[in-house]
Amino acid sequence: MPQNIKSFTSKFIADLVGGKVIGDPSIEISELSSLEEANKNSISFLSYPKYEKYLSSSAASVILIDKEINLETDKTLILCKDAYLAYALVSELFSDNISYEIKDYPNTPNSSGIYIHQTASIGSNVTVGPNTFIGANCKIDDNTIIHPNTTIFQDVEIGKNCNIFSNTVLGSDGFGFAPNGKNYEKIHQLGKLLIGNNVEIGASCCIDRGALENTIIHDGVKLDNLIHIAHNVVIGENSAIAASCAIAGSTKIGNNFRMGGLSGVLGHLSICDDVTVGAHTLITKDINQSGEYIGIMPAQEKKKWVRSSIFIKKRKE
Repeated sequence: MPQNIKSFTSKFIADLVGGKVIGDPSIEISELSSLEEANKNSISFLSYPKYEKYLSSSAASVILIDKEINLETDKTLILCKDAYLAYALVSELFSDNISYEIKDYPNTPNSSGIYIHQTASIGSNVTVGPNTFIGANCKIDDNTIIHPNTTIFQDVEIGKNCNIFSNTVLGSDGFGFAPNGKNYEKIHQLGKLLIGNNVEIGASCCIDRGALENTIIHDGVKLDNLIHIAHNVVIGENSAIAASCAIAGSTKIGNNFRMGGLSGVLGHLSICDDVTVGAHTLITKDINQSGEYIGIMPAQEKKKWVRSSIFIKKRKE
């Protein structure tokens, strides 16, 4: 989140997004948060009716909401043509412009080409390989190894005894864009990436920081090479994911999750503890029961594949 507190009235925000205030136009807002994580200083948004269940317990003082959603609440609302687009516009208000001040780090072997921001914090016995970038407000705890050519953007926290291999990018922007006519409005990413203790991340992985909530990789997680984890994802303790997997945004995964290579998980899903996913499997729904899941269809002649597909379709019907 921004280091300098920024504050805006609900009327200012309504004027910015072309909306209408229903309630108090003078409320001061200093944070943009999800409904679940909001506090009394927060503005949040509601663009899909299925998320109304979080509204009654949300502490947000102001809500951006689609005009089409009928809602009874004592909170101040800003009625918008497109609340998701309004959220994108508001996110820019709370985004920081990061400067690049270098801090020397002479006690690392082969330290040539290392860039560490002045606000970053490095623990004891941390090894940082050549040509590594560590951005603003990052924290790296004791006995962690950062291999060469690694990029760690701002607001990333890494625990103790971690091992981060080369060409991995941590804390990059998530893929967030709101349609605006034929163009797109960028959603600025305001959350952090939090990595626990004893985590290993293979080469050429990419893990995005959160959009509003944090992306969290819990203790003991092991990631193979070439894995992408999108913004707001949570991966539970002692999980292991094989190479070339992808997990879409805002999915919450429990402890002891195992995933075979070339598999994927769609966004906004929930997976319970002790789930194993076979190779080349796509998870499209919540998993609420522990066990093994697999959806692979091995390569075969086209004619046989067509017959198999028809059979599967008929079984579903």
